[in-house]
Amino acid sequence: MPLTRLGLSNPVAVAVGCILLVIFGLLSLSRLPIQMTPNIDRPTISVSTGWRAAAPAEIESEIIEPQENQLRDVPGLQRMISTASQGRGSINLEFDVGADLNRALIEVINRLNQVPRYPADASEPTVRVGSDQFGDTIAWFSIRPMEGNDRPIIEYHDLVEEVVKERLERLPGVSSANPRGGRPFEVRITFDPYQAATIGVDLTRIGLALGENNDVSGGFREVGRRQYTLRFAGQYEIADIENLVLEWREGRPVYLGDVATVERTMRDATGVMTQNGGPSISMNIISEPGVNVLEVMADIQETMAELQESHLEPNGLYYVQVSDDTIYIRQSVAMVATNLLLGMSLAILVLWWFFRRLRATLMVALAIPLCLCFAFLVLDSVDRTLNVISLAGLAFATGMVLDAAIVVLENIVRQREMGRAPLEASDRGAGQVWGALLASTATTVAIFVPVIFLQDEAGQLFADLAVVISAAIVCSLLVAIVVLPAASYRLLGDAELRDRHGHWWQAVTRRIMLLTDTPRRRWGWIGGLTLVPLLIGALLIPPADYLPEGQRNFVFGFLQTPSGMGPETAERELIDPINERLRPYIEGEKEPKIANSFVGFFGTGAFMGFRAENPREVDRMMDIVNNEVLAGFPDTFGRANRSPIFGGRGSRSIDVNLQAADFEDLLEAGQVGFDLVQRELPGATVRPQPGLELAEPELRLRPDDRRIAELGWTRGDVATLIRALGDGAFLGDYFDGDRRLDVILRGESWLTPEEFMAMPVATPSGRMATLGELTELERTAGPNQIRRVDRRRTMTLQVTPPSGVPMETAIEILQQQVEPAIRQALPPDGVVTYRGTAEALGETLRNLGGSFLLAIVILYLLISALFRSFRDSILVLMTIPMATVGGIVALRLTGWITGQAMDMLTMIGFVILLGLVVNNAILLVYRARDGEREGMSRREAVETAVRLRLRPILMSTTTSLFGMMPLLLLPGAGTELYRGLAAVIVGGMAVSTLFTLILLPSLLRVNEEKQPAASSEVVPA
Repeated sequence: MPLTRLGLSNPVAVAVGCILLVIFGLLSLSRLPIQMTPNIDRPTISVSTGWRAAAPAEIESEIIEPQENQLRDVPGLQRMISTASQGRGSINLEFDVGADLNRALIEVINRLNQVPRYPADASEPTVRVGSDQFGDTIAWFSIRPMEGNDRPIIEYHDLVEEVVKERLERLPGVSSANPRGGRPFEVRITFDPYQAATIGVDLTRIGLALGENNDVSGGFREVGRRQYTLRFAGQYEIADIENLVLEWREGRPVYLGDVATVERTMRDATGVMTQNGGPSISMNIISEPGVNVLEVMADIQETMAELQESHLEPNGLYYVQVSDDTIYIRQSVAMVATNLLLGMSLAILVLWWFFRRLRATLMVALAIPLCLCFAFLVLDSVDRTLNVISLAGLAFATGMVLDAAIVVLENIVRQREMGRAPLEASDRGAGQVWGALLASTATTVAIFVPVIFLQDEAGQLFADLAVVISAAIVCSLLVAIVVLPAASYRLLGDAELRDRHGHWWQAVTRRIMLLTDTPRRRWGWIGGLTLVPLLIGALLIPPADYLPEGQRNFVFGFLQTPSGMGPETAERELIDPINERLRPYIEGEKEPKIANSFVGFFGTGAFMGFRAENPREVDRMMDIVNNEVLAGFPDTFGRANRSPIFGGRGSRSIDVNLQAADFEDLLEAGQVGFDLVQRELPGATVRPQPGLELAEPELRLRPDDRRIAELGWTRGDVATLIRALGDGAFLGDYFDGDRRLDVILRGESWLTPEEFMAMPVATPSGRMATLGELTELERTAGPNQIRRVDRRRTMTLQVTPPSGVPMETAIEILQQQVEPAIRQALPPDGVVTYRGTAEALGETLRNLGGSFLLAIVILYLLISALFRSFRDSILVLMTIPMATVGGIVALRLTGWITGQAMDMLTMIGFVILLGLVVNNAILLVYRARDGEREGMSRREAVETAVRLRLRPILMSTTTSLFGMMPLLLLPGAGTELYRGLAAVIVGGMAVSTLFTLILLPSLLRVNEEKQPAASSEVVPA
């Protein structure tokens, strides 16, 4: 082998290369960003547009639909989900995996600029990279007044919005910071409708009069030696707005102050926010996809500490970080690093037990740090991160990288035991096995090719794993054929090497040959070890799940509140009772203690989150919250769950989307589905979006066009008047020298619809009328939210299966037991689709199934090329069923003990297993065919192959198993991510190794009796 001889000729150069590899590997390790998991989010852009006091129906027609019309054909767009709620419209745009987000962002902004018009008082659309969903939150902060500060926290909205939010959103990696709980200021003109009608003031003209009073620049004029700026100070100060002249009558002015008062005041409350039972402004921070969460969190915490000193403390405020994703990330990374070191130690102990020589053990163990450093170097060069998945890959690779070194050193030692000189033994020992090692390395690396080229969540998630293991395996081959021969030549010296377990290998070989000695036995083993595993695997394979939720110490929950519930009622009847129920746990009077919590209500529902003092008691506290704290509220349902470690994509929710043209048909079908899901999936959480009934109370005023025209008005004038008598009509902006404030014209409050309809108004015709003369009142109900998916109105039933029910089982129940009844309730144009995690699971199962089959094809073709035989490669592949059933059985056992499901992370274990289990088969087949080419009989060649390869097979398998065992057995943060993966590989390798030693000799000895005896003297290699 030329590379081996090159290393033997210059051992110093080999040592220098190893030292340099370690140095650069450690440098790369220090540069690698640290994350919890690889990024598996689809590229997402969110668009948010506000329109004060607007109902969902107007938001849909005036904002959402025009925006959707422009955005519908953005290149790469996969899905568009829109929500119209009270006062705000939002659109989430999901793009194909691998889409260029920068180009997509530019395209989205350009198309939004082509929207023809927006309502005058609607805000400009805000465009952000990333989702605006709670599930993608990486941290929650609460800002509260210090002791002695009696100023209401709601008055600090402008400070938080314009200082804290602005500073945080400037940070690299932060998509958005969303404060809730404050109330901004506005300039409010409150008029007395009776006084205005008595004087005869046309309220619809106030906006026109006020809009004409602005500061105007008159240009520049040079007077003498100086140039002056000419400005007309036409804008009123707030205190002087009441002096606005509305009309001039009989030589006297009619002032605005005659019918109204003007003040700078806070807007009406739209929600309420509390932290640990007290009022607060709470803020969730959403990160951009693909960022280093640890770095982003460090920047956030540093910025918040600076703001505490510079702005919060001087204003009598302090902040509390309620949740922090990086705590779990650090714990998980530390746990898998511990497992990695423990696995390395166990693998080295196994090596020593086989070799019983310290030098030989250390030479093989040298492959571990060298391969790990090479993997760090490759990770850094391809811009990957150090996360739980890549670290688990390193832990799996710990045992795998020893295989090649074990085979080479074992063969070198055997050559030394036969009496050959150290130099010859090193050269010959590596040369005899390098072909088999090349085949096994190539096959192991080749199985990752289909995974690396996957473009869905599976490809993103397992790319790090594939890169790490592939890099480590390639490096292990180079170490085995270059570094190890040189090291053994120098370090083993002339020491006598003796296999203390040689009699074991002889006894096992004789037993194997006896078990496969007759054609009947051989065909019995072949049939039993290929067909039985397939049958067992088909019976025992567990249903599939998507992603593990994880064991984070943070619980988040939603509450669906009755339609029409306002913020004051919600605070009194919902938020305060919940806080009172939580108080004993917050103060430590009851166990388990809550470290931090927040409860809020905005729009159409309430939400809450908490972190337990003791992370091990999160599940207990979650049960208390679900069964006691959130229970007993009329017409309200909700549930709290652990916040998933993979964000919104990692939640166990199935989105059942119902679409039809008629919204009332959707509501009827949604009610049918809601009832059936609760019956067919007991314990499941079902959250309808929007609500299941048109129960948002609505006073609908239908215009009398003839009467309106007779009095000199238009429909637009009456609409302005009604807005003014309701939440207030937007008149324009007022700049106070610091910020722009909305100017709102609003009438004095009224208590009943009858009082409202009796309001007198002065008309342009000079006559007085009431609203009841201009419009007809209809008491009805409307939606509290409108949801659209791909431009069609949609009712979504968000189903979260109960704990212990896999996603695949839940989807089957929904499709077979629930969907038929929903389709009957829908009109002919109705459609039922499954989105969210359900869609991702189906896509993943298809892609991983295709990758598994493609990996088998690649293995077959590659082994055929290396063996120069299509038949021998089939012999190798026949060991796969045993490995698969071993993985399934081990996964079932692990599931019974720990509740481990066959999630997406576990499924990839079966693909990895393909490359591992064929290695032993390759060694046996390669050596047996070499023996036949050397002139041995088939029986002799098989017996020699088993005897010579039994020790390296058992050594490599045992070191791999012990190297991975900590990943399977040790509990801790993040272990739920890779425990199933470890179970599949450990079980598959153990079963495959045990039965391969019987199956392959049976296959290799087929037609043995028809082979002629060897005619030449055979010299063992």
